[in-house]
Amino acid sequence: MLALALVAAGTLAACASPAADGGSPTPGSPTPDTPTAEPAGTDLSGAWLDNGRMIGLVTQGSSTCVPVADGVTATGGTIEVTLATPDPNADCTDDLVPRVTLVGTPPGVDPTQDVTIHLTGGDLTGNTDLAGVAGLSLEGMTDYEPSAGWTGEPGEFVLLSWGSSSCPPIIGAVEVGSATELAVTVIDPPADQPCTADIAPRTAVLQVADTAELSGDTVAVLTGGGFDGVRVPIVGAR
Repeated sequence: MLALALVAAGTLAACASPAADGGSPTPGSPTPDTPTAEPAGTDLSGAWLDNGRMIGLVTQGSSTCVPVADGVTATGGTIEVTLATPDPNADCTDDLVPRVTLVGTPPGVDPTQDVTIHLTGGDLTGNTDLAGVAGLSLEGMTDYEPSAGWTGEPGEFVLLSWGSSSCPPIIGAVEVGSATELAVTVIDPPADQPCTADIAPRTAVLQVADTAELSGDTVAVLTGGGFDGVRVPIVGAR
């Protein structure tokens, strides 16, 4: 329904500057006091995950240099997310893909109510509104089960699963199976790929080409890659 330099540089407004001989300003020349426009906002969307205990923030950038949250606070209905400073020596791939910054929902936030998310730091800045979803709650600990949420962008949702951090699920296809189901094919990792023996959150941004055939609540049915027909409700509004 989150390399890192996605914020457009500000442009200088044209105005007069003093002439070299100290005479009248030359029209169209910048002056030292020329104001600089504010940076353009980053494309940002978000999804409730893990029954509302987490939020997946989607931004565009390098697939190998995903922004990491350094701080998350909440005041009223606004959530402030500050990103960590990126490593200037990081070897980031020169691609532009949607990637997810995963943050824990701050205490005091009610995921059944609408919130506004303000993202800053790491050369990124942006705002997005995230609609509340009935039935979500911050109570309890994660059950380490897959979860999914619509971002509000057309046909876009975030999938969260748990397992080896070095072997995240590889999505092969997302197809409409029925009015209430999406068939999600997960590809098995290469047999010779080493997988760490940890349990970590893994996220993926999935896209449905045509949502016109969907109606009501939607369930993603995961098949392959260690999933055997796992049904994951997709929360939120498409």
